[in-house]
Amino acid sequence: MSKKNIIITGTSRGIGFELAKLFADDGHKVLALSRNPRPILDVNHANIATFSCDLCSKEDHEKVREFIADWEGVDILINNAGALLNKPFLETTTDEFEAIYKVNVFAVAELTRLVVPKMDKGHVVTISSMGGVQGSVKFPGLSAYSSSKGAVITLTELWAEEFKETGPSFNVLAIGAVQTEMLAEAFPGYEAPLTAKQMANYIKHFALTGHQFYNGKLLQVSSTTP
Repeated sequence: MSKKNIIITGTSRGIGFELAKLFADDGHKVLALSRNPRPILDVNHANIATFSCDLCSKEDHEKVREFIADWEGVDILINNAGALLNKPFLETTTDEFEAIYKVNVFAVAELTRLVVPKMDKGHVVTISSMGGVQGSVKFPGLSAYSSSKGAVITLTELWAEEFKETGPSFNVLAIGAVQTEMLAEAFPGYEAPLTAKQMANYIKHFALTGHQFYNGKLLQVSSTTP
């Protein structure tokens, strides 16, 4: 398989951190984006570039644009970064709701808009949650989070339709319980059946090959509830 140019968001911990290392170890060139680049910098991998990037910042979007200007193209974009709020709906302020949507929806849309012109027949993979899937089990306190994850599912379907003649392909993975810091915040004490590295291995394979089989599709990657 030819080596790819790959952008991954949310790489300071959890699945994104593991994804960056897995792709880099296979020889792919990775741009790892997160507000805290220190964990990736500490990996000190020749195939990983990183810098501090707030995905809600227009100035940082320009930093990304300038960096990838030197790339011949982008093959894969993985929208993995996310923010979570576990709080009763009646206690959730408008500002708190908006903050979740800025990270989970608006930042995903903005980065995708920035990167797609550098893509040809590549693959945009957005990481959603089972909580965002219509008809799935829902949990109290996650109104902002789960509804935002539902929004990116619909966005993925729309993008696939809009770019179906030119590419890239767009797919969304609604993942279930994975043992990450974010899961621990939402469900304290719950032990997930999968580690971040196990899920990262699945996402890596899907990002490299899934566009051959799917476009505009939601895949539910979960064996348990939550």
